[in-house]
Amino acid sequence: MSIEVDVVRVFTDANGHHGNALGIVDAALVPADRRQGLAAELGFSETIFVELPGPGAASTRAQIFTPATELPFAGHPTVGLSWWLRERGAAVDVLEVPAGPVTTYVDHGMTWVRAKPDWAPEFTLHPKPDSAAVVSTRADSFDSGHQYVWAWAGEGAIRSRMFAPLMGIPEDEATGAAAVRITEHLRRSLHITQGRGSQIYTVYSKDGWVDVGGRVHPDRTLSA
Repeated sequence: MSIEVDVVRVFTDANGHHGNALGIVDAALVPADRRQGLAAELGFSETIFVELPGPGAASTRAQIFTPATELPFAGHPTVGLSWWLRERGAAVDVLEVPAGPVTTYVDHGMTWVRAKPDWAPEFTLHPKPDSAAVVSTRADSFDSGHQYVWAWAGEGAIRSRMFAPLMGIPEDEATGAAAVRITEHLRRSLHITQGRGSQIYTVYSKDGWVDVGGRVHPDRTLSA
């Protein structure tokens, strides 16, 4: 039986360009023990499996997989799924993922989620002197861990790239979890340009939460 996979791009620019591809799958169609294999087959940096909410439901559960492992939380899958559910008329206020309840909302045309920084993986931060040094970084410089290369690019703005080879992600185009971590590290709200030109926004709060948001654009539907 073929499985329908909706693909959206998360954290696009204002013109719908760039963004990180996300596969969205109805969890009812794939047994739990086959989800990792399907994520590997699809090859997106993350694929999210969602229990479709019933009418009027305020929350629903989801699981997130890279090609190599399950994640307790990730930013671009939760932002992308929240947008996708709203487009289907099935908006929820909370996405229940293994890390905890992820509050989601829309503001100024962007989809946002709220997360605790310790839900995200630890990233090794590599500050660079300028954006050119970030852009010139080679993906094959790293063979392990979660590596986040960044530089200031203006007031409250940074340029970044992220590499996680052991997760099956040589380079991630737009990483919400890393955005949460760098926001906590710098202790300020940010406008992040990552990868080829993806746009991520964060709001820092002293109460221990970080909001991460951006634009989502539909891409395609495929069968697996």
